[in-house]
Amino acid sequence: MVDKYIVETHNPTMLFFASLVLLGVLMLEGMLQLLSSYFSNLLAQSVIRDLRQKIIQHFLTFRMSYFDRNPVGAMVTRVVSDMEAITEVFSSGIMEIISDLFSLLFILALMFWKNWELAWMTLVPIPFLLIATRIFARSMKESFQQERVAVTKLNTFVQERLSGMAIVQLFNRQKQEYQRFEKINEGHRQAHIKAVWANSIFFPVVEILSSVSIAFLLVWGALHVSGKTDKEIRSMYGEIFAFTLWINQLYRPIRQLADKFNVLQRGTVRAERVFDVLDEEEEIQTGGTLTDVDFSADVQFRDVSFSYVEGQSVLSHVNLTIHQGETVAFVGATGAGKSTIVNLLGRFYEHNSGEILLGNVPIEQIELYTLRKNIAIVLQDVFLFSDTIHNNITLGDPQYSRADVMEAAKAVGAHDFIMKLPDTYDHEIGERGGMLSVGQRQLLAFIRAYLYAPQILILDEATSNVDSESEVLIQRAIDKITDGRTSIVIAHRLSTIQKADRIVVMEKGELVEMGTHEELVVLEDGYYKRLYDMQFFNQQAEKDETI
Repeated sequence: MVDKYIVETHNPTMLFFASLVLLGVLMLEGMLQLLSSYFSNLLAQSVIRDLRQKIIQHFLTFRMSYFDRNPVGAMVTRVVSDMEAITEVFSSGIMEIISDLFSLLFILALMFWKNWELAWMTLVPIPFLLIATRIFARSMKESFQQERVAVTKLNTFVQERLSGMAIVQLFNRQKQEYQRFEKINEGHRQAHIKAVWANSIFFPVVEILSSVSIAFLLVWGALHVSGKTDKEIRSMYGEIFAFTLWINQLYRPIRQLADKFNVLQRGTVRAERVFDVLDEEEEIQTGGTLTDVDFSADVQFRDVSFSYVEGQSVLSHVNLTIHQGETVAFVGATGAGKSTIVNLLGRFYEHNSGEILLGNVPIEQIELYTLRKNIAIVLQDVFLFSDTIHNNITLGDPQYSRADVMEAAKAVGAHDFIMKLPDTYDHEIGERGGMLSVGQRQLLAFIRAYLYAPQILILDEATSNVDSESEVLIQRAIDKITDGRTSIVIAHRLSTIQKADRIVVMEKGELVEMGTHEELVVLEDGYYKRLYDMQFFNQQAEKDETI
C-alpha cells in the first residue's frame, strides 16, 4: 500500500480499496477471536465440570482416616479455588498461547521473506528477551507455589473459625482470632507481592527491547540511505513502515505469551494439588463384591485388634458375638474403644487384624453399598444439612414419600413437634440444623434410621446431650426402633441401657465384663457396679439439691 499507492502512483482510490481489504481482514480476525474465546471457554467449563465431579467422586471413596488428617478448608480449596485456576488455563491460556505462537511464526516468516538482513537486525534483542523470560518464569513459579500454600491456610482458617464461631465468641477470642487472621492474610499478601514485582519488572523490559528493535531498524535505514538516489530512498519507505508494524506485532504476542504463561504456571501449580488427590489410591476404601448376604445373622468379632495410630492400640484381641435380634450395650470410660467398634462394623476404618463376620461372611467381602444400606447409625453429634426436615430425613431419596416420613415420625414420637413448626415438614432448619434444639435434631436422626429400616441399628451415645424431657421421647424412640432388630447401643447414661439383653463393659480396648444389668450390678468391685453407683449417687445428689 505504501510503495504502490502512496509513493509511486498517489492513487487514493486504490488506497481506499486496499484499506477496505485490510479492514475486512481485521474483522475476520475479530470474528475468529470471538469463536476462539467462546469455544475455549466452553472447553474450559466442560473440563472443570468433569474434574470437579471426578474429585468429589474420589473424596466419597476415601477412608475416614483421610478426612481425619486433612482439614476441610484444604479440601474445599481443591474443589473451588484450585479448579478456578485450572479453568483459566483452558479459557484464556492454552488456546490463546497457540494463537499467539501462530501469529509470532507468521510475522517472522513475513519479515524474513521481505528482507532477511533487516529481519536479523531487528531480532538482535531477542536473546536478551529469552533470558529475561526464563528468570521471570522461575520467579513466577516460586510465587505461585507460595500463593498456593497461603490460599490453603487462609481458606482453612476461615472455614474453621466460621464453623466454630460459638466457641470464639463464648470465650471472648474475637481479638486474638482476628490477630491470627491478620498474620495469615499478610502471608497471603506477601505471596502475591513477589508476582507483582516480577510483572512490574518484566513488562517494561519487553517494552524497552521492543524499542531497541525499532532503533536497530532506524540504524539500518540510516546506513542504507547513504549514497542512494531519491527514488531508491522512496522505495525503502514501505519496507521500513512494514517492519515498524511487524516489530509491534512481533512483541505484542510475546507480551501476551508472558501473561498467558503466568496463567499456565498458576494453573499448573494448582493442578498438581488436584491430581495429587486424584492419584491417591491408598486411601480408597475398596469395597467387596457380595450383595446377596443374610443380614439377619449373628455379628461376630474374632480376635479383632485396631489402632488409629500405629503403635497405639485402641482395640486388643476383642472376641464377641452379637446374636440376631439382640440388643447389646457397650459402656466404659472415654477412649475405651466403644465407638471404634461402631466404626469398624460400618467399615469407616479397616481393622488391623482378626475377623469381623456377618454370619460366616467377612464384612470386607460385602459390597460397601449393601453393607451400609443395612446398617443405620445414630450418632451423638447429629449432622443435618441446610435443607428441609423432609429432605434431611430422606436424604433426598425419592423412594420415600411424605406419607412414609410422617408415619416414621409418628412411630418415633416426633410428629407433634414437627407439625408445630412454621412449614411443618418443609421447614428449613438452617446450617447443621441450628434452628432446632439438640433433642429435636436427635429425634430427626431416629426418624431417619427408622425410615431406612436397617437390619442392624447402632446408637452411639444418642442421649448424652439431651435434657430429661427429650430423653424420655428419645428412650421411647429407642424402644420402638430397636424392636426386632440387632441393636448396638453405646451410652454414658446407664439408665438408658438397663433393658439391654447384654451389657459389655470395655476398658483400654478390652472386654472386661459382660452380662445383664442385674448380673453386673451385683458384682463386687465390678467396673459396671462402680460406674452405676457413681451415677446413681450423682443423680440423687442433684435431686436433693433441687429440693
